[in-house]
Amino acid sequence: MSITGTLIVQMIVFMILVVFTMKFIWPPLTKALDERTNKVAEGLAAADHAKVALTNAHQHVVVELAKTRNETAARIADAERRAMMIIEEAQLRASEEAAKILASAQEDVHQQTLKAREALRSQVAELAVKGAEQILRKEINAGVHADLLNQLKAEL
Repeated sequence: MSITGTLIVQMIVFMILVVFTMKFIWPPLTKALDERTNKVAEGLAAADHAKVALTNAHQHVVVELAKTRNETAARIADAERRAMMIIEEAQLRASEEAAKILASAQEDVHQQTLKAREALRSQVAELAVKGAEQILRKEINAGVHADLLNQLKAEL
């Protein structure tokens, strides 16, 4: 065989190999590469989307945290206001109760004073009668001189 014939046969075999490769091997290979490219692109898009979602979630967390802090501060302030109101009400009730107790005590003192005066008047009247009895050296009848004794009590 001559080199030219071998070369021509090799070219024909090579052409058959190229056609066979282009018809049966190349399409599945390009299809696999295209699928892989699409998967990578989808993965990158999902990563970008996840990054945006993460940023949004972080912003949402910051906003919610600030809102929670504000609500907590408002609740604390409200609790402090309620505590002050309760303290003021308790002080008001205590002062009212103290005023009632003081008024009651003053009334008791007044009643005791009146009783003591009445008792003192009675004792002074008895002493006056005894003194007059001793002066006159005779017995004075209290029943007969009741008006005189009442007048004496009124004067004292």
